[in-house]
Amino acid sequence: MSNSQRTPNTATALITGANKGIGYETARRLGELGWHVFLGARDEVRGQEAAERLTAQGANVTFVPLDVTSDDSVAAAVEAVREHSDRLDVLVNNAGITGEQVGPMDQLITPEETLPQHLVPVLRVNVLGPVRVTHAFLPLLRAAEDPRVVMVSSGAGSLTVATDPERPESAVAHLMYPVSKAALNMLTVQYANGIPDVRFNLADPGFTATDLNHHQGTQTVTEGTDAIVAFATTSPGPTRQYSDRNGNVPW
Repeated sequence: MSNSQRTPNTATALITGANKGIGYETARRLGELGWHVFLGARDEVRGQEAAERLTAQGANVTFVPLDVTSDDSVAAAVEAVREHSDRLDVLVNNAGITGEQVGPMDQLITPEETLPQHLVPVLRVNVLGPVRVTHAFLPLLRAAEDPRVVMVSSGAGSLTVATDPERPESAVAHLMYPVSKAALNMLTVQYANGIPDVRFNLADPGFTATDLNHHQGTQTVTEGTDAIVAFATTSPGPTRQYSDRNGNVPW
């Protein structure tokens, strides 16, 4: 089927930051299930290449240029999706960055070194991005029978995990990424509280080998997308949940 044709009976999903890593694997898996996947990416060359790879594997994938920090880009993405579908079943807010890194090992700067301007880019992508994209796509989501939004969070954003001496996250000390994910967690809860006709859930990929950790993670990208795919494909399903591939994550 041509990507230019509408697919009224096919489940649809938009994934932000989907040209690589967790986002790309999520797109691959949903495409494998027969979904029409809108692959969102800021870099048009890499995004188009990613979409073409998945299409070559038989998936129904449409590349959508999407910079989550730009109102104009997000508005254009809404119109691009409308060209193919009159609804959006699932929105996966996946795009994220860790923040400024220094040194030969690209270590995150310490809390002592962190200034307000270091947090701004991270919050712009990891927190304001999901707000911008979710707000813009709500009309298309509400046109679906069971609309759901999956926010890709992290155990690093859990206050319980970050203060548990048995967890490696408690040894981490940096202000950017964990703070942004903690904010995203509360944001998602408030969305779920305030928009009951759309399901909002948080998926924690866990310590997964991606560019964000220089592929040092102990899980594969497939394992890292288990919770995302579960929230996306379970219908009817829960709302206001925070889970990884093993079950609920403590707040």
